[in-house]
Amino acid sequence: MAQSPDLLHSQLASLLDWEEAHVGFDKATSGIAADKCGAHAQGFEHSPWQLLEHLRIAQKDILDFCVSATYLHDLSWPEDYWPTDQAPPHAAAWNESIANYKADREALRQLAQDARADLLAPVPTGNANQTVLRGILLAASHASYHLGQLVAVRRALGIWT
Repeated sequence: MAQSPDLLHSQLASLLDWEEAHVGFDKATSGIAADKCGAHAQGFEHSPWQLLEHLRIAQKDILDFCVSATYLHDLSWPEDYWPTDQAPPHAAAWNESIANYKADREALRQLAQDARADLLAPVPTGNANQTVLRGILLAASHASYHLGQLVAVRRALGIWT
């Protein structure tokens, strides 16, 4: 029996913060003391701050690419997708980054849940294979990968519970 397109939209939306097969964003980013946000674990390239900011920057770029008819790909890889500072630049930066990530994730979720949205339509400034569906799957996959890195860094720093 064929499934409803609404089911596809709702499952795609839930994929953005699914915790059935891995740790979710909230658990991976919570409970890190301010003095550990910029800590460097031996054997790891990035601090918790750098991973969080990279997640935020990349997801924002994917969202903008999916929805903006005036999107310009003006970020350079990898320089503009990774923060240069190992630690947050000010005390509120960690929480601001989390809030911005969640707001953009919610915008992607709303896009995924919109039953009127053609998930297979090319994004406004993309080519034929760069669809809304691809963008949402890319955001979810990217987050999953780097959240796994964040958990590994936290374990190496002794701050994972």
